[in-house]
Amino acid sequence: MNMEFYRKLPTPKELKEEFPASDKIQKIKAERDAEIRAIFEGKNDKLILVIGPCSADREDAVLEYIGRLVNVQEKVKDKIFIIPRIYTNKPRTVGTGYKGMLHQPDPEKKEDMLKGIIAIREMHKRAIEETGFTCADEMLYPENHRYLSDLLSYVAVGARSVENQQHRLTASGLEIPVGMKNPTGGDISVMLNSIVAAQNSHTFLYRGWEVKSHGNPYTHAILRGYVDKFGNNMPNYHYEDIRNLYEQYQKRNLPNMGVIVDTNHSNSGKQYEEQIRISKDVMHSCHVSPDLHKFVKGLMIESYLEDGSQKVEEHCYGKSITDPCLGWDKTEKLIYDLADLW
Repeated sequence: MNMEFYRKLPTPKELKEEFPASDKIQKIKAERDAEIRAIFEGKNDKLILVIGPCSADREDAVLEYIGRLVNVQEKVKDKIFIIPRIYTNKPRTVGTGYKGMLHQPDPEKKEDMLKGIIAIREMHKRAIEETGFTCADEMLYPENHRYLSDLLSYVAVGARSVENQQHRLTASGLEIPVGMKNPTGGDISVMLNSIVAAQNSHTFLYRGWEVKSHGNPYTHAILRGYVDKFGNNMPNYHYEDIRNLYEQYQKRNLPNMGVIVDTNHSNSGKQYEEQIRISKDVMHSCHVSPDLHKFVKGLMIESYLEDGSQKVEEHCYGKSITDPCLGWDKTEKLIYDLADLW
């Protein structure tokens, strides 16, 4: 085998015992999880916003961003339910570059997995303790999920992972909503197959154990646009796209039908300011159709303290070092606008 076994890392159980979730954290998570489930079950009509930086690169800026969301959430609490993004893994198209805080707690230094695992757990804990928000993360590596499983309220499976069997099986054993993105090629049947798989029970190998999952009825779709055969970004957030997905969903008779629209990535062509227009376009579709109003559960928005993006070595506080994000002023106005539109 052409790899070095560098060191054995603590198990999730060991790390949770060393860095436990307080009673306060457990209470907040239980209350928020219940409200999120009610939204996906159609018992609560709030619009979910999964919103925050493309990647969580530094704890201070991420926590400042989430802290600013607290007052905004209070003002729109009757209409909107905010789930901040703390994305500690970053998929790389060709495998190179910054891979997220899990691998690189300092973006300019080499990987330090143990330090990274501790850092992401402590950051998620601080977010809950200091702001009352339980957050979202991407399940890029299914075997790592349990390091954060007692802290997260939402998980996304990315476009490059949605067809992977281990992601589907692991999602089937989670008790929180899991969003399955359409693949980069745009085939929504792949996404829907992943949802079917994750909503069913499975016996499989996980972290050296034979385990049985019981199915996750809160697995749902995320539309993020796609890339055509010529390499062009193609959107799939329009009324016709959402209507088509709704009809395909109905054919499969799945519980808790729902979609979250990712307003960035191929939907915006990574033109981050387009997220404002796209969000409002989706709201219009929901007004046109009562069916789509019930079907659309929320939006996914990439947002940070500063507009745009930068290179790792530029050191602008609160500016994305991965995909470009909507800055704070535009974000705050957009959230108030969405509350009015919903």
